[in-house]
Amino acid sequence: MANLTGARRDQAGLFFLKDPGSNIQFGLDFTDYLQASDSVSSATATISTVSGDAAPLAFPTNVGTDVTISGGKVVSVRVNGGTAQNVYTIKVTIVTANGDTDARSFRIVVEEKTL
Repeated sequence: MANLTGARRDQAGLFFLKDPGSNIQFGLDFTDYLQASDSVSSATATISTVSGDAAPLAFPTNVGTDVTISGGKVVSVRVNGGTAQNVYTIKVTIVTANGDTDARSFRIVVEEKTL
């Protein structure tokens, strides 16, 4: 299983809170999932859509730029936007150096954050 640092958990699984105005990166650590000799060789991500959403959660630049791999084990996804009270699912699909393909999903709950 991939680890999501800073994620919260509810009955539906793991999620992050995000402010609509933030441009932020979320990381999935595959270290515990991968064999020691294996690494993530490619990664892509998709973001679910919400019908009628005027300001959807999105990649600030594009999926090719905003999904990155660090150290062969951590996949980072940068997103911005999103409408308060909406919940989005991000699905990350990886291919490993050993040729395995796997996918993990997590949710982003958008809400106005205050201090």
